[in-house]
Amino acid sequence: MGEVGYDMRELKRARYAVAAVFAVHGAVTGSFATRVPWIQDHASVGAGQLGIALAFPAIGASVAMPLAGRISHTFGARTALRGLISLWTLALILPSLAPNLYTLCLALFIYGATAGMADVAMNALGVEVENRLDKSIMSGLHGMWSAGALIGSAAGTLAAHLGSDARLHHALAAAVLTVLGLVACQWVLDIKPTEDEEPPPRFTLPPRSALLIGAVGFCAVFAEGASLDWSAVYLRDQLATSAGLAAACTTGFTLTMALARIAGDRIVDRFGAVRTVRVGGLCAALGGLLVVVAGSPAVAMGGFALLGLGIAVVVPLCFAAAGRSGPNPSQAIAGVATITYTSGLIAPGAIGTLAQATSLVVSFGLVTVLACGLIAFAGVLRAGDRNRPKVSPASAAVPDPRP
Repeated sequence: MGEVGYDMRELKRARYAVAAVFAVHGAVTGSFATRVPWIQDHASVGAGQLGIALAFPAIGASVAMPLAGRISHTFGARTALRGLISLWTLALILPSLAPNLYTLCLALFIYGATAGMADVAMNALGVEVENRLDKSIMSGLHGMWSAGALIGSAAGTLAAHLGSDARLHHALAAAVLTVLGLVACQWVLDIKPTEDEEPPPRFTLPPRSALLIGAVGFCAVFAEGASLDWSAVYLRDQLATSAGLAAACTTGFTLTMALARIAGDRIVDRFGAVRTVRVGGLCAALGGLLVVVAGSPAVAMGGFALLGLGIAVVVPLCFAAAGRSGPNPSQAIAGVATITYTSGLIAPGAIGTLAQATSLVVSFGLVTVLACGLIAFAGVLRAGDRNRPKVSPASAAVPDPRP
């Protein structure tokens, strides 16, 4: 890979550009999530069929994410991210156009595939900027994703309240977000391979390091998915709260995660990735325990808030550690992303199945046990610590160009 020098001003600009890309990526997710009921009605599918269809984004992402490194190697990191983020924003249009279950599954497969590839490319470039700045930024980048998701969901909520057609809403949102993504990509790092450098494989199994790091991410994302999808149900069914208070619990959990991610970089720089995740795991385990023993809505809401606080920075640190864990960073990041996507896919269903067989209290007992896993296995994230010798930094395509 050819050497390209960047001064501090260019690196800061690249940091803000990648942050904007993260926000755009999150805004697509928020825009889609709020219109799922409209899409369900338009495609004339029942709850069970919708559940099947909603598995396809994760399937598409898992299949396509290993391709991101090859695409970045072929076109260069900036051009690849420009194309992948545009495909992702434009894919927002497809689900609302689907007239039946089969076309909806296909649309959501494409939606997930483009999401996953853009996810890998932007995380790898985020790790590259973090390495060159020599300070933690990944937590803040994921905080920007959460902020983008909140903005997208707020706009989608307004559109739904006004009774707008989701096809029109998503077409307008896709157009705006595509332009914003293309503008932001003008200032990300432009990393290109050398002529004699071997391209990464199109498909390959994740390296062992990614499996271990991904296991930590699995625990965090499982707790996140369970809390997002079941916290309101838990308050309503277990504690007999009003629908408004139950919904406020979910909103509070989301806000806690977003704020913790935005503030997380300073904590990581001061205490290191391992200690941060261990303390976060302790907070999450305590939060899960409060949820399990809660006799009042206030205690349960406090427990969910602690869960959000504890797991907030884990996934960003998993991506950062993966990007420094070996000579094929894009492969490692894709492996970690695949594991976390899988966790997010199975968590809601696993919680529901266990709750049906036992109770929601037992289900969140499982979440608490997994949160304890963060404490036990945080050591595998040592590659993400700023105070240890780093493996050569990496871009979305190949290892760092510096000799």
